[in-house]
Amino acid sequence: MFRSVVAVGAVAVAAGVAPAGVKTEAVEYEADGVKLKGFVAYDDANKDKKPGVIVFPEWWGLNDYAKNRAKQLSEMGYVAFAADLYGGGKVIDTAHPEDAMKSVTTLRQNQEAWRARAAAALKQLTARPDVDAGRVAAVGYCFGGSTALQLAYTGADLKAVATFHAALPPARPEEAKAVKAKILVTTGGDDKGIPKTAIDAFTAALLMGGVKPEVVVYPGVVHSFTVPEADKVGNANMKYDKAADEDSWAKMKKLFQETLGK
Repeated sequence: MFRSVVAVGAVAVAAGVAPAGVKTEAVEYEADGVKLKGFVAYDDANKDKKPGVIVFPEWWGLNDYAKNRAKQLSEMGYVAFAADLYGGGKVIDTAHPEDAMKSVTTLRQNQEAWRARAAAALKQLTARPDVDAGRVAAVGYCFGGSTALQLAYTGADLKAVATFHAALPPARPEEAKAVKAKILVTTGGDDKGIPKTAIDAFTAALLMGGVKPEVVVYPGVVHSFTVPEADKVGNANMKYDKAADEDSWAKMKKLFQETLGK
């Protein structure tokens, strides 16, 4: 069982409206010659240096859902950078999951390019004058969660990583030892794409390297449980779950308070 905590809910995510004080900008950058277009959200009223959070999106690309999560994080006092992993800020229509699979497969087969794009997002965020480069975290949804882990495996200077319904690539021994971040994994107990064997292999690999991740498994919950629009995709393994969404977000907030400070 898990406790249900009221957090910034799905209504705010779906609305897509930035509150007063929150500023948003498109950011053009590159990784190995590939032109990328990210999205940053921050509270312009606070002129102090703030902790930064990278948001790695689902396999649909840099869509409104990822941008709205960045806005939520900016409301909490972070500078949030939603990364582009495909180039040009590409967004894939949820009616065409086969296109998403092709894009994801291309990156997974070229780990160097995949990690380079993740590192480029980190560089963009930490180069900002309003960001405290010593207090940075990453969050990721679905493919984005795997991306956040890949970045952590490079030894990137991250204080925390939080993944939501993400595939869990196990770290190689040298990668596990390089991880600096505290890691939170939230996943559905009935997610057919992330079986218990994958969770166990992921956890064991990190433990061998001296990293103890916090792994939260929600019984009866499937993939995409944080996404209110997931039910419309027409995939039985993709369904929104309000309780799991709110609890996972609350656990992320607690992790950030512990690692990034207020």
